[in-house]
Amino acid sequence: MSCDKIPSREEFRRALVQKQGEQITEKLAQATVAICGLGGLGSNIAIGLARAGVKKLVLVDFDKVDVTNLQRQHFKAFQVGMSKSEALVENLKEIAPYVELESYNEKVSEANIDKFVKDADVVCEAFDNPEAKSMLVNEVLEKYPQKYLVAASGMAGTDSANTITTRKISKRFYLCGDGASDVARGLELLAPRVMVCAAHQALTVIRILSGLEV
Repeated sequence: MSCDKIPSREEFRRALVQKQGEQITEKLAQATVAICGLGGLGSNIAIGLARAGVKKLVLVDFDKVDVTNLQRQHFKAFQVGMSKSEALVENLKEIAPYVELESYNEKVSEANIDKFVKDADVVCEAFDNPEAKSMLVNEVLEKYPQKYLVAASGMAGTDSANTITTRKISKRFYLCGDGASDVARGLELLAPRVMVCAAHQALTVIRILSGLEV
């Protein structure tokens, strides 16, 4: 599609106001969200937040797109072999051309976490590795108590999507998922169920930024 076919920034804003309301749209347009992990959860969280008009997304993942990712992650077949951070930036620009994107092809650690989360209003934990999940949650809760954290636990298997919920663990910590299923137990990873959990996380972020979660 040629550039002259892309709606203007103001046309995008008016469309968002029409569907989301002025107040929510304006609050999201001032916010920065860090998404750590760009797989089945993170890639879909990013799509949801970009569509909603979040001003800036900080995207972090050290992995490359694999053919097995295409079943549930927001990547395209021709992007196999690309870094996930680079591929997701391409896809987001097609969907929401005016979103600000800061991407890193790096692994999050205790030593470098500040680089990724320091400017974020909300941090999304979207890892599939239990140790990485625990590290990020512990670091954010201990070192950045002023920030909101939205994490996930349990979206594998074939159980009903209705078992996936959002729980408020503490004042600024929310946990989405069924809290039970674990990929390590050999359970299936079905795209719709993973996407339901990602939608819970994205919606929780929107509610926090809009002042609906207190």
